Amino acid sequence: MTATAIDSGLFRRVLRRHAAAVVVVTAPGDPPTGFTATSFTSVSLDPPLVSFCVAKSASVWPTVRGAGLVAVHVLTAGQEPVARTFAARSADRFAAHAAVGGTWTPGPGGVPILDDVLAVLICEVVNHVEAGDHVIVVASPVHAAHHADSTATPLVYHDGTYTALGR
Repeated sequence: MTATAIDSGLFRRVLRRHAAAVVVVTAPGDPPTGFTATSFTSVSLDPPLVSFCVAKSASVWPTVRGAGLVAVHVLTAGQEPVARTFAARSADRFAAHAAVGGTWTPGPGGVPILDDVLAVLICEVVNHVEAGDHVIVVASPVHAAHHADSTATPLVYHDGTYTALGR
């Protein structure tokens, strides 16, 4: 028996009920690239693996596809402007980020590291898995750091809006 897939409208409405941490994935390039994602997840503890998804049609996909290293930045509750900047269809999101006072530094292999995030994982890309109109990128963390303030909370996306968790 083959199940019939639900229609895309219902699928979107159901997924809006799922709360997810907001991350920005960056990759080195000329210029570097980055995008906002809510598809980030841990995959395995042994070995450590994470994943995120990117649309095959996204302007960032060619750079991400060729990247050996990427950085995954978990945003703080106060970084909605960063999330919006990297979610925009701008050709140069880093220029837009700088225009609003956002800063970053080049990390290993030139991968851009955004400042003042809740946590960052620098990851070696180990696999690309095609999945419908997206590609699942599987990556192995090679460096990690987190915000010094243990009371900082993540930016969350739920029901079509950015929000924060209460403690």
